[in-house]
Amino acid sequence: MQVELLYFKMGRIHEQYSRPPASHLSLTMRRNILSLAPLALVILFGLLAVPALAADRPNIVWIFAEDMNDWMGCYGDDTVPTPNIDALANNGVRFNRAYMPAGVCSATRSAIALGAMQTSLGVHNHRSSRQRYPGEEIRLPKEVKTVYQTLRAGGYHVINYGPKSDFNFLWASQNEKELKKRNGTSAIPAASESDLLYDVNVLPWAPSNDLLPGLLAACPDDKPVFLQLQLRGGKNNGKFSGFPQGKTSAEDVEVVPYYADLPSVRNEIAHHYDCIRQTDEEVGQIVKTLKEHGFDKNTIVFFFTDHGMKLPRHKQWLYEGSIRVPLVIAGPGIPVGTTRDDLVSGIDITAATLALAGINQPKYMEAKDFFADDYKRDYVISARDRCDYTIERVRAVTGQRFKYLRNFKTDRPFMQPQYRDGEAFMKDLKAYYKAGKMNEIESFIMSETRVPEELYDLENDPHEIHNLANDPAYREQLEKCRGILNAWIEQTGDQGQYDESVESLKGVLQQWSKQAVNPEYDKAR
Repeated sequence: MQVELLYFKMGRIHEQYSRPPASHLSLTMRRNILSLAPLALVILFGLLAVPALAADRPNIVWIFAEDMNDWMGCYGDDTVPTPNIDALANNGVRFNRAYMPAGVCSATRSAIALGAMQTSLGVHNHRSSRQRYPGEEIRLPKEVKTVYQTLRAGGYHVINYGPKSDFNFLWASQNEKELKKRNGTSAIPAASESDLLYDVNVLPWAPSNDLLPGLLAACPDDKPVFLQLQLRGGKNNGKFSGFPQGKTSAEDVEVVPYYADLPSVRNEIAHHYDCIRQTDEEVGQIVKTLKEHGFDKNTIVFFFTDHGMKLPRHKQWLYEGSIRVPLVIAGPGIPVGTTRDDLVSGIDITAATLALAGINQPKYMEAKDFFADDYKRDYVISARDRCDYTIERVRAVTGQRFKYLRNFKTDRPFMQPQYRDGEAFMKDLKAYYKAGKMNEIESFIMSETRVPEELYDLENDPHEIHNLANDPAYREQLEKCRGILNAWIEQTGDQGQYDESVESLKGVLQQWSKQAVNPEYDKAR
């Protein structure tokens, strides 16, 4: 039986999770979505936006890179030159405290696409809804549209240049044969033109196989343009890009205190700097092409990444090296040469984009426009749930000074089986620990169980190595953070508190049977 997540019928929610329907989605979220239903077509595709003339609204470009930290000149790191990203920062605004809603691509991208936390709409588990097993599909309610669809409905010509499409929900493809080929099952037909995410969708990574000049030349004259350019970022590799690797000396990089100083760790850090330098060159190529085609006069450019690099404690986790990312915006109306130290959530990129486009934000979105005069976040929530076959649940509350993490599955080792296990640095770290050579700080990631709570003073402990959760001097701060998270879970109906369905777990087992060792899989085998 095919199950649609958040499919509304007679005011009830039929979902893929194991808890009763009434337990899903917060009352606020249900009301916001249900209030759209009677007028969905009118609101979302009519009155949602009363677009001004194309000439009055800016073109908007998202340069969206994979797996990349902010080790760049404009963020105070001069290990490698990053003149092009630095130029964007110098000509616009640099956000120093932008935090993504997750530390993994599909959850982050799903949240940004929807302008809401992935946990609020049940799209929090990494690479869900790949149709590997009948019944595991996650579909959004018809009233909920992505930012791309909202921009199209608001009069924008929407282009995607890049292959990343791993949203944790199903979406209509313009190329149904391609979708069928990738998923190995029936394609998802578009019910109407409005179901499509993009006007133009090309699959190579930008700007490889440089299609950008042709895409820009083909843009209509009577519409503003939204262009999403997806870069490999931290996944750059010489064999794919032709960019010469190994230019950064492993001897020249800094190894942070929570890693053992091993050659393979240094090599991975040096490689990441090479990826950053290549990404900077790609950004320069993109900006140059935009100027050559007249897109420098009325275009706002965003540069940001989905999360940090792949070393442990970075990608997939909720520490600073994972969820704090570079965010730089430049263009007409953006204050030149400014920096922002206030807290920003990755989903706020969506709200700011719609505001710049002159399009009203749908009610179900939780994002806030960080260019609004009244913008303020006292904290940012981030979430970790299943990543590939590794079942986990962690929540983070990042405030102005303190970060609080709650580990819900304390019986799990920090280094559960995971995708990076075959990497040289992982093998070396495990061997170094087994030999008894790690100090207490370095061995934290090798713990066989988890502490239930972590509290860090980011001002005095930016590497998050001194857990204050059991320190009586910080009891008041701990209780404050507990209250914030408890209230957020209740108010948003955090979907991560419910088990995945057997159908969904079977889908995971079909791809990763041997690696899927968590006890939750027993009921699906």
